[in-house]
Amino acid sequence: MRILVPFAALVVLASTASAQHQHAKPGAAPEAFTAAPAFAADGTLWLVRPMVDRVAVLRSSDLGKTFSSPVMVTPEPMNLDWGPDARARIAVDPKGGLVVTFGIFQDKNFNGRAFYARSTDGGVTFTRPRPITADGTSQRFETAAVDPSGRVFATWLDKRNVAKARAAGKTYAGAALAYAWEDGEADFGPTSIALDNTCECCRLGVAFAGAARPAVVFRNIFPGSVRDHGVITFRDPATPGPVQRVSVDDWKIEACPHHGPSLAIAPDGSYHVAWFTDGAARKGLFYARADSADAAYSAPRPLSKPDRQPSRPYLLANGPALHLVWKEFDGNKVVVRWQVSHDSGRNWSDARTVAETEDASDHPLLVADRLHTYLSWLTKNEGYRLIPLGDQP
Repeated sequence: MRILVPFAALVVLASTASAQHQHAKPGAAPEAFTAAPAFAADGTLWLVRPMVDRVAVLRSSDLGKTFSSPVMVTPEPMNLDWGPDARARIAVDPKGGLVVTFGIFQDKNFNGRAFYARSTDGGVTFTRPRPITADGTSQRFETAAVDPSGRVFATWLDKRNVAKARAAGKTYAGAALAYAWEDGEADFGPTSIALDNTCECCRLGVAFAGAARPAVVFRNIFPGSVRDHGVITFRDPATPGPVQRVSVDDWKIEACPHHGPSLAIAPDGSYHVAWFTDGAARKGLFYARADSADAAYSAPRPLSKPDRQPSRPYLLANGPALHLVWKEFDGNKVVVRWQVSHDSGRNWSDARTVAETEDASDHPLLVADRLHTYLSWLTKNEGYRLIPLGDQP
């Protein structure tokens, strides 16, 4: 029997546990404060979130009003990756199976290790977490997604080629974009490198141009250490296409922005990207579209004024509607702004505030079931909220 509790109580539980564990971490790093959602075909809402040093999964049958007691994915404590762009994630395959991915820190140099676990019994139990790849050098910002045929694709930022270059006395900027496909439900297959020399510390965005054709948006390192965004679309499961540059922002920086992009592909095949930049050409939060994987992107459209500190954009295509959310600070509160487009991103509704908080909060995320699109947002004061978004603001 599952015990149903308000999610706010689980936030308190995690916060209390965090306080109790601080004595074990001198000069303790911050704990992750995230919650990632996914809907199953039967309408169940699944959430995965860190609770101090473990990863927990919860389920709700009433659109986030109450949740089951947490099921721990990690049987023992682990040094979870708490980076600003890192998070545990959950995906649901066509059979209702759950795939959870998360990262840990292996050392004080921020070398990570990517793990995954599976459940085939409706989230009652999970397999023991296993590394996504056998290479133990470093992986971060892992994510897994299910393609239209039901196959699980994983991608992450990988430093195995950094180690090889250093051993040979050569330099290597950034990290590599790595990927693997799940081999049945038993394990992930061999790791391949899609691209070398990407920015090493920003989240990735994944969408699908079709079965076996993932598209990944990432912050790339272009010549001159310019860290602008690019998209790779796979021609087939083993053939990444060329980098399609989203925008020439000219953000030259020898550091880590920790602020990744978001990608959506609409039913008509158009691509949509939202991102943050502090480049010489433009600063702030922007959106652009392309008619196809190989088409040039439109001129960047600013989403807000820089003095409102816009951040953390997220895009989702749900049927004919394309939704976009982001954070802003109005001087007193953090707010989530929302826009929707019904013509593949050519025109957008006026931005509207759909949620706010006066304390700490996670990134705003979007999730959809068969009927509706929702804002998924975890805040310290209000707890978890699943807010329905209509077709029009």
